[in-house]
Amino acid sequence: MLELDHVSVTFNAGTNNEVRALREVSMSLDDGEFVTVIGSNGAGKSTLFGVIAGAVAANAGQIHLDGQDITHTPEYQRSRVIGRVFQDPRLGTCPGLTIRENLSLSAIHGRRLSLRRDVKKDQEDWFRDELAHVRLGLEDRLDTDVALLSGGQRQSITLVMATLVKPKLLLLDEHTAALDPNAAAQITNLTRDLAERYEITTVMITHSMQQACDLGNRVIMMHQGEIVFEISGAERAKLTPADLIDRFHSLGDAELSDAQMLAQTGTFTLGDLRALARQSSLNR
Repeated sequence: MLELDHVSVTFNAGTNNEVRALREVSMSLDDGEFVTVIGSNGAGKSTLFGVIAGAVAANAGQIHLDGQDITHTPEYQRSRVIGRVFQDPRLGTCPGLTIRENLSLSAIHGRRLSLRRDVKKDQEDWFRDELAHVRLGLEDRLDTDVALLSGGQRQSITLVMATLVKPKLLLLDEHTAALDPNAAAQITNLTRDLAERYEITTVMITHSMQQACDLGNRVIMMHQGEIVFEISGAERAKLTPADLIDRFHSLGDAELSDAQMLAQTGTFTLGDLRALARQSSLNR
């Protein structure tokens, strides 16, 4: 479904501020696969999403989606087949519009508009059914302005909107990081439900090691613009947050402070992190 072939991105090339954000990254996803991406700040995760979505231009390499070369396809065209959910719940919905109106925009996304009324009354049952899976009672609040909803509620609607018309690819960019623990757990469960129910090919960036272990069938770790390891199959099935800490620590003692980022929204405290790091050092 998705294939990156030696994709490189360099910002400010030839200057003192040159940054090689992606270094000949190659990866492929099968149809329906769910991959989680972890790594420290500056590892290249957001640039990876940007280059897939078309917000960032690749300096080298090729990108194929469902057999089509989209390397030079503009972002607005890719958005017709790529759903994206950001960290900030406010970015996925339009304040001033109701839940019904926001969902209506997603229902007609990518279609040529006409002078007729595109949103039909019979779509209300469709919207109610989709929102019922969220289990927050939003199906009974279709005429509520989304600006009046909590962050977790808005992010739930954003997820529903991103999958209402099944995309070929769903990109989740730390979409639970700005939420409180209860809301984050609800969004995590909804993410799993939507991905499994519609068999959507999904890539999720997370700083939560627990989330990386709980969701998906493959884990990718990035470091300094490269994919440094992947875990799948039987090894992925028994993966624990402690295993990821150990893998991250193996990148070198200088990177240990960056591992704190991986624990931010997980179940590990900084004290746990230091204890695991010390134990890893003793084991070596």
